[in-house]
Amino acid sequence: MAVTARPKPKVLTLTEAAAARIRDIAGASDVPGATLRLGVKKGGCAGMEYTMDFVAEAAPFDEVIEDRGVRMLVESKAVLFLLGAEMDFVTEQLSARFVFRNPNETSACGCGESVELTPASPEALTGA
Repeated sequence: MAVTARPKPKVLTLTEAAAARIRDIAGASDVPGATLRLGVKKGGCAGMEYTMDFVAEAAPFDEVIEDRGVRMLVESKAVLFLLGAEMDFVTEQLSARFVFRNPNETSACGCGESVELTPASPEALTGA
């Protein structure tokens, strides 16, 4: 009996605006072969903050994401917090910023700098 591997759920998707902005920033970076690395860390009034850095190479357990012609990395410890999220780049009259639409986000602080995240459920991993 042949075993068929099920497709892995997408950790993160990008909007075209986010992909274009990442390409622009990476092209202007001083880091050779700059790749955006996304993660989460404890901090802020809601408990967690998204982190973004450009790196020259992946860490040993980083998840590689390829979407809309952009290759980026997600820290292994952040995967369950980002599973199913969409990253967008929004330009408004007085600001421009990356925005995350994250199904694992349970609340956010009033200033928008930090969020409360719950790891994805086992059902999200299995597609059940």
